[in-house]
Amino acid sequence: MMEAKQLTSKYGSLVFNNKVMRERLPKDVYKAVHKTIVNGTHLELDVANSVAAVMKEWAIENGATHFTHWFQPMTGLTAEKHDSFISPEPDGGVIMEFSGKELVKGEPDASSFPSGGLRATFEARGYTAWDPSSPAFIKDGSLYIPTAFCSYGGEALDKKTPLLRSMEALSKEAVKLMKIPGLDDVTRVNTTIGSEQEYFLIDKEDYMKRKDLLFTGRTLIGAPASKGQEMEDHYFGVIKPKVAAFMHDLDEELWMLGIPAKTKHNEVAPSQHEMAPVFETANVAVDHNQLTMEVMKKVADKHGLSCLLHEKPFEGINGSGKHNNWSICTDTGINLLDPGSHPDENIPFLVSLIAVIAAVDDYAPQLRLSVASAGNDHRLGANEAPPAVISIFVGDELSKVLDSIEQGIAFKSASKEKMMMGAQVLPHITKDNTDRNRTSPFAFTGNKFEFRMPGSSVSVANANIVLNTAVAEEFSKMSSELDGLTGDDLHDRLTTLLKDTLISHKRVLFDGNGYTDEWIEEAEKRGLPNLKSLPDAMPEWISESSVALFTKHEIFTREELDSRYEILLENYSKSINIESLTMQEMIIKDLSAGLIAYEKDLTEEIIKKEKALPGAKAALERSILASLDEASVEICERLERLKKDTVMAESMTDVQAQADFYEKTVLARMDELRVYADRAEALIPEKYLGYPTYGQLLFSLR
Repeated sequence: MMEAKQLTSKYGSLVFNNKVMRERLPKDVYKAVHKTIVNGTHLELDVANSVAAVMKEWAIENGATHFTHWFQPMTGLTAEKHDSFISPEPDGGVIMEFSGKELVKGEPDASSFPSGGLRATFEARGYTAWDPSSPAFIKDGSLYIPTAFCSYGGEALDKKTPLLRSMEALSKEAVKLMKIPGLDDVTRVNTTIGSEQEYFLIDKEDYMKRKDLLFTGRTLIGAPASKGQEMEDHYFGVIKPKVAAFMHDLDEELWMLGIPAKTKHNEVAPSQHEMAPVFETANVAVDHNQLTMEVMKKVADKHGLSCLLHEKPFEGINGSGKHNNWSICTDTGINLLDPGSHPDENIPFLVSLIAVIAAVDDYAPQLRLSVASAGNDHRLGANEAPPAVISIFVGDELSKVLDSIEQGIAFKSASKEKMMMGAQVLPHITKDNTDRNRTSPFAFTGNKFEFRMPGSSVSVANANIVLNTAVAEEFSKMSSELDGLTGDDLHDRLTTLLKDTLISHKRVLFDGNGYTDEWIEEAEKRGLPNLKSLPDAMPEWISESSVALFTKHEIFTREELDSRYEILLENYSKSINIESLTMQEMIIKDLSAGLIAYEKDLTEEIIKKEKALPGAKAALERSILASLDEASVEICERLERLKKDTVMAESMTDVQAQADFYEKTVLARMDELRVYADRAEALIPEKYLGYPTYGQLLFSLR
């Protein structure tokens, strides 16, 4: 157990971070690497050789025997191929070697990863390229080197490459725009994010008995437990000892890897929890979130638990998200989304705020698509999750600021109100200028925006790629309108530009309850898109708007856009297909075995009872038996329909049509079948079932 006094010395101890480089690298080499990290400049091979030599020695000192280029292919997971440092000597011994070339470039087999048609199967060569801005680290005896992944032709086959491109695009356009109001010393602008991670913990033995959790990450059948989350007693509740032990070890593992885990607590649903980190530069934060998910599963396993990261592992209770807290900061220390004491006079803030509003409105379909997945589609619009319609919450004070811009009148800032708690012993708390809106998909929360739609299992790279690029485009539009103007001309044009942009995009602003049917109706009147599923949203990815946006800022080529279109649709269809086949297997092999055994025992009990007691009617037993028989008839009929439609879906060759069919037809058949499967399960005693029920899964941990 790490003591508190050890934390400062242990934090980041397994990371080749800036502190280690400053202490170990020659000064000229350190300066070159630091320049690359800060300014994004190219790193020469001689510098890479020096870094590799020092990195190898440091890694060996910390127990590493291998190195791996760690990357994020389009599978949605991470990938790694490990090579040892050893190099055989003529005398039969070995030496430990690691060159700059090995640090900078790797060559995994690109044909074995999704490419969406960018690469033929026989065209195997691919490259991984070191990302110096994301520090290397040691895990399980290997040196992990964060890298980008591309094909032989240079096409991006991963999530890191377009993310880095989007960060460059936003920085370029932001620097250009910020010079107009006089921020001439700004040379780079970074996006920072903090990804809150929600998850479930259940007993590992229970997990291993559920085929649906093993194969798909979510329960495909399961009658609700007598208690769910209706008592609201789990949220921020006392953390159970077994869970607390897991959280303690998770913190220690993450801290040694330099991941700034900050907050931990129980979430709303039973067995649901959350971890939140401190903000970091976007690409580092994305890497750290991917690593966090891996570590969560590993630590859970050590504690006899299973960590569920699926967005909707259980029906009827909250799903899990990954709130993406996003901000924009200059290299001079200015948070461009911090309104300050006088937001109406803070020109960089107002420009940035209105640009973000315009970006979210103009590119809402792309933002919705950036968080779409087979899992997240079950979550969005349900318990404590934002709707599929994207809107922005800015709060009371900023709403008044925006109203003053639209109306061309002066804004009068209200003084901070003191909250009187009604007991003298309690302190007087300064009240924030606005409440929080937990129903908003995209909410302003003081000095950042919280994008609440990303799902818990996926990389947040996609959401930030779209968000960065969309805002870069709005910055570019503003710069072109203001370029070359000075003095009163600049002031007048800027005032008009902000007003006109706001009026054009204010339809996306909504401060009310996003969970209501009334809002969905209102959103339709406003013309806001309501893309309920990934197949619904996918055509937007290759629309004229998307192609123009992403190719202009060199985030994706048209070919890279097309490849992702193919990959996302194929992955969606494969996910639903696996779910359908797993559901069929569970009902045929597991549920039906319990149902038949219980029906047999019930029948025998009825016969026995009525023989033993003349005139006995065995009313309860007969009622249960009749209900089971009715459910079994419906299960049989709907199971055949699901089988037939799944086979039909498997035969389809058009990726969009196939995904549509899986979403509209196969999922609907699964929902119909589940109604009767759950109805039957609710009548069957647990001893007859070959898998744990919701009550066992959600309430067994102590």
